Amino acid sequence: MSIATLRADPAQDSLRVGDRLPVLRGQFLSGRDAELPQASSGKVALVAMGFTYKSRFPVEAWVSWYRATIGSRTDVTFFEVPMIGGLATLGRWFIDRGMRSGTPAELYDHVITVYKNTGDWKKRLAYAAEREDDAYVIVLDRDGVVQWLYHGGFDQARADALRGLLASLAGGPPAEAEPAAHADGRNAP
Repeated sequence: MSIATLRADPAQDSLRVGDRLPVLRGQFLSGRDAELPQASSGKVALVAMGFTYKSRFPVEAWVSWYRATIGSRTDVTFFEVPMIGGLATLGRWFIDRGMRSGTPAELYDHVITVYKNTGDWKKRLAYAAEREDDAYVIVLDRDGVVQWLYHGGFDQARADALRGLLASLAGGPPAEAEPAAHADGRNAP
């Protein structure tokens, strides 16, 4: 048995703040292939995932908050990610059609449906049956590194703190102060 055989499958590891988001493949409602974190490259991203039909309600609450509060910024984006596994995958055509009919066309490239490897993502996000209807919310920085994780319903206090984090991540480091000038026009050392 080789050492490689003894190593744990990376899909089994829980996702943590500071980790680069593992590749998440799906399809935008527009029909184009989608891949995170690549789709958010160069932007801060809020990713709201749900694993059950009922989880759509907290996911939609987080996305509605984002659109009302942050939506006008061009350096921050969002993705709503329905994670559809099991027998539901057999209804993919009907599910996608239903989501398209309930989503404005301008938001199609913000909704990524995922039909494969949902079990791996449940493990990564510490999914549990008692929390099956939660939204699983992830914030990525411009490089696709996880900066914030949460699961549960919409929470205004968390949203207020999240607004500050998104602004901070989008704004980047504070601008360097200009060196003070001497009376004769030279810059101070």
